[in-house]
Amino acid sequence: MEDLHTATRQYVHLAVLDGTDALGVERISAAAAVSGGVQRRGRLPRHASAVGQIPLAHAGEAQFAAVVQDGLARLTPGTITDPATLRLTLAECRRTGVAVVHEEVSPDAHSVAVPGTGSTGRVVAASSVVCAVARTRLLVPAVVPAGRGISRGLGASAVP
Repeated sequence: MEDLHTATRQYVHLAVLDGTDALGVERISAAAAVSGGVQRRGRLPRHASAVGQIPLAHAGEAQFAAVVQDGLARLTPGTITDPATLRLTLAECRRTGVAVVHEEVSPDAHSVAVPGTGSTGRVVAASSVVCAVARTRLLVPAVVPAGRGISRGLGASAVP
């Protein structure tokens, strides 16, 4: 996380699953960086945050059903609130290995996240960079290796 923060000078965030939310467990931020609407030990909805979409994309149908069961709360005009759209977004996360979110949690916050896998190969966390510009795809080359390092730290034996 420190290397990613040094490379991007943006808000860097690590979250784990907690029920139907993503729970922020660590963050590093520059004074002028966008926070993405979460503080350390803060909660983000899994449907609207990049760090929530990554583990949801790799969870089973029961987890998806639990997240959409009570409806998908609209936090901003950009928040995904349609289950079918969310399902397509999660399929794209699985295909590309990253989640890219634009202004779904808070205005002017754009993020890109990657999975953190544990020793069983299961996605147990996600790390992200949050910034104020919509060019988050440019951050993918920095975020992917950071996610691999986090996975190794979590005990993953094979990191793609």
